[in-house]
Amino acid sequence: MAKKLRITLVNSPIGRPDPQRVTVRSLGLSKLHQSVEHEDTPQIRGMINKISHLVKVEEAQEV
Repeated sequence: MAKKLRITLVNSPIGRPDPQRVTVRSLGLSKLHQSVEHEDTPQIRGMINKISHLVKVEEAQEV
């Protein structure tokens, strides 16, 4: 089973360049302190690296 990552938006994308704003939206984040879970894939890791200054990332708890 693949690991899951919990991604939380901690800084606003307002005033940021459009590619960063699009990346935040494509991860499914729209409001501050909102969290989403995604599989740990190279594509998701690349998106996180682009906006690492806007998000907090932690491993999701397995059920």
